[in-house]
Amino acid sequence: MNEFQIKELQNKINYGFNDIDLLKKSMTHSSYANENPRENDTSNERLEFLGDSLLGMAVALLMYDTLPGHTEGQMTKLRATLVCERNLASLAFELGLGEYLLLGRGEENGGGRSRPSILSDAFEALIAAIYLDGGFEPVRQLISKYFIPRMIDPPSGSTDYKTQLQELIQKKPGQTLTYELTREQGPDHDKSFTVSVSLNGTVIGTGTGKSKKNAEQEAANAAVGSLADINKKQ
Repeated sequence: MNEFQIKELQNKINYGFNDIDLLKKSMTHSSYANENPRENDTSNERLEFLGDSLLGMAVALLMYDTLPGHTEGQMTKLRATLVCERNLASLAFELGLGEYLLLGRGEENGGGRSRPSILSDAFEALIAAIYLDGGFEPVRQLISKYFIPRMIDPPSGSTDYKTQLQELIQKKPGQTLTYELTREQGPDHDKSFTVSVSLNGTVIGTGTGKSKKNAEQEAANAAVGSLADINKKQ
């Protein structure tokens, strides 16, 4: 990222970083870090991990304050829709994050700047970078700006199968769901992930996707179908 891009992105998010390296790291994809193995070229994966949790909490707090008439079940479904990959990628596209990403040559040539999984991860990494640099308040302000309109008019076409599956198994007490990454293959610019989901230790669905989140959704979708078939036979 050059100086103009750094200033432009900070203007877009209405936040000025004290530590510019945090901002740069949030936009650094693993493909770029692998091709530039210098100390400061670590990828945004750890930031994305932290940002995922921060985003869930920030959205939950915002919903609690903004939607006093919503039940716990309604808020759970809406939060899942708001923090899903598709919506986060849409927000990242709105901010133009693809323009600021540092990508390896293969990812660059493979259309990585518009890949939903990369964009959504970058958005989560940016949230974490802001938090580490300035605390929770600037995160809350950014989330409020971009998520309140989506709370009022939720994005459509984003089915959350993981939530559906969770609701299905909650009908019986003592049920435990676990997701496990079973395979990861392909080059950085075209990876695929396979995930299995188990109910009380028994695999009930598997799925493959271009990101771990997509693979989990596909596994949950398969599991919902399996449980529906079982219920029909009973």
